[in-house]
Amino acid sequence: MQPVKVFLVDDQQLVRAGFRMVIDSQPDLEVVGEAGDGDAALHALAVTAADVVLMDVRMPVLDGVEATRRLRTRDDAPKVIVLTTFDLDEYAFAAIKAGASGFLLKDAPPPTLLDAVRTVHSGDAVVAPSTTRRLLERFAGHLPEDATPPDAVWAELTQREHEIVREVVRGRSNAEIAATLFVTEATVKTHIGRVLAKVGLRDRVQLVVLAYETGLVRPGAS
Repeated sequence: MQPVKVFLVDDQQLVRAGFRMVIDSQPDLEVVGEAGDGDAALHALAVTAADVVLMDVRMPVLDGVEATRRLRTRDDAPKVIVLTTFDLDEYAFAAIKAGASGFLLKDAPPPTLLDAVRTVHSGDAVVAPSTTRRLLERFAGHLPEDATPPDAVWAELTQREHEIVREVVRGRSNAEIAATLFVTEATVKTHIGRVLAKVGLRDRVQLVVLAYETGLVRPGAS
């Protein structure tokens, strides 16, 4: 199997060097390029094939939010994992909405970084479900006041699909959802695929965002 191709975008050279060292130590991963800002990344990725991009948010010239938005409009665009400091980075929620497949704390231990790259490449957009929910709750004040009524968005979902969505929003993995609902992981994956198709979304992260935006769930709700 070909290694997963990873592209690094961060304005700190030492950070990029650290990520490169960790990623290149794995036989199934390889760094294929790097850039110091979003604009340089977009130019490089126009001629460099990558599967996953590790994208810092706070950068000069072009920040990670706008770079992610532009990148995700391209055909066969790579998946994007946003790098955030969490406590300081108010742009992480916007980056997820711009098309990022997940996010990762910049001080995450190496095994977490490696698992995140592999998880996103495999198609599971939620890198760290519990962290996803904490971030959404932290930025709940950014959600629109005039949210679309839930029924208008979710009307086509079956009762089982509603249950699946609520479990996804709780930050549970496919295995955890399967155990809770007494079904197989394959069944959960099938249901999630159908839900995404019905509401016109790309991945689980967007599903969580939409659930909050439409009022299907509220920050702090169990």
